[in-house]
Amino acid sequence: MNFAKTDNLLLAGGEIIDIKSGKHEKVDIVIQNGKIDKIGAIEKKGFNGQIIDASGCIITPGLMDMHVHLREPGREDKETIDSGCAAATAGGFTAVACMPNTTPVCDTQEVVRFIKKKAEKLLVDVFPVAAITKGRQGKEITEMAELIREGAVAFSDDGSPVADTAVMRNAMDYVKMFDVPIIDHCEDPFLAQGGHMNEGVMSTKLGMQGIPNAAESLQIERDIQLSRLTGARVHIAHLSVREGVELIRRAKDEGLPITAEVAPHHLMFSDQDLVNYDTHLKMNPPLRTPEDIAALEKGIKEGVIDVFASDHAPHTIEEKDVEFDAAPFGILGLETMLAIILKQIVNRNIISLHQALEKLTIAPRRILNLPLPEVKEGYEANLTLINLNEMWTYDVSNSRSKSRNAPYNGMTFQGKAVGVFNRGLFESNFSQ
Repeated sequence: MNFAKTDNLLLAGGEIIDIKSGKHEKVDIVIQNGKIDKIGAIEKKGFNGQIIDASGCIITPGLMDMHVHLREPGREDKETIDSGCAAATAGGFTAVACMPNTTPVCDTQEVVRFIKKKAEKLLVDVFPVAAITKGRQGKEITEMAELIREGAVAFSDDGSPVADTAVMRNAMDYVKMFDVPIIDHCEDPFLAQGGHMNEGVMSTKLGMQGIPNAAESLQIERDIQLSRLTGARVHIAHLSVREGVELIRRAKDEGLPITAEVAPHHLMFSDQDLVNYDTHLKMNPPLRTPEDIAALEKGIKEGVIDVFASDHAPHTIEEKDVEFDAAPFGILGLETMLAIILKQIVNRNIISLHQALEKLTIAPRRILNLPLPEVKEGYEANLTLINLNEMWTYDVSNSRSKSRNAPYNGMTFQGKAVGVFNRGLFESNFSQ
């Protein structure tokens, strides 16, 4: 990727929306050597540096996606750290947390070091999530203290849920000592075994074996019980069922350290969209019913759901261009998440723009104990520029990801990230 350095740069006429401070005003920003030098009315004539016209754009702390699959090491044919981060910048993200289902699994200090080394010169901050159990086999917990020292920010066996409750309890006892979260893919593997879509009327019509809501909600209930027992922080990944929303609501009301995320595809599509057996709509958890979507929206509105996360999961064309029941779970999401949240949540007045940005910037970093970026003089320039009015059409052939498994091809959206700034680097004027 080609990035420019922010040695001396003026963002002219943008509107700051700083989530942490609450600042909301139209100003100019001078960035020098990667830091925010001045905020205010800046004289453009004679400015010795690059000027970017930010009029019509909002300027926010850099977006973060806390649930992505970068596939490296091991499946560089699907995605690499470099290509995944390129997709992230196109989507407006300056930070991602990457899941451990790589080959080898991210369950050793060596793999954590490898990921951080590969990302060290990129604009995007890459935070490794290490495996809960060795090899993601669900039997023996990893050397958590050593992985945290090397840079792991959380633990997950995403894609291979820990079925053994005693093992998960042991893992929670350990992470509690370090105040890092377990990120759990909540799924009872016995109830979900052999399923390819949501269990219900549509799975019956399509002749597909389904995955019932209970497969997810039972594991959410178990994790809540274990959090109550151990005091560990638990983050529920890609929440998709209405029963789960209610369970998390009650846990939060009780004061338990439970947080949750929702993926944009679970807000935009339902199992009714699978009538044509489109493998680009096959993911896990599967697309649920319109009633589940309504419950997720209510959970977002009421603060039950803390974070939007893409679950960006690249797969090759050969893997997805097969019969529905033979295709792997997962779709792309980094480049389209912001636009979908604007379309499905902000523009429909589920929550405000400010609240949506909080779930895309501050909330994921707070859950992972990461520094919170601010649009403030003297702070590192970790920023995303968003043009809320720009109309654009997603063309998957131009995706920066190495894969093409996105269901959004040809869809037109309003609102686009047009610039990102981080680590003394910037990139702007993306095109699709």
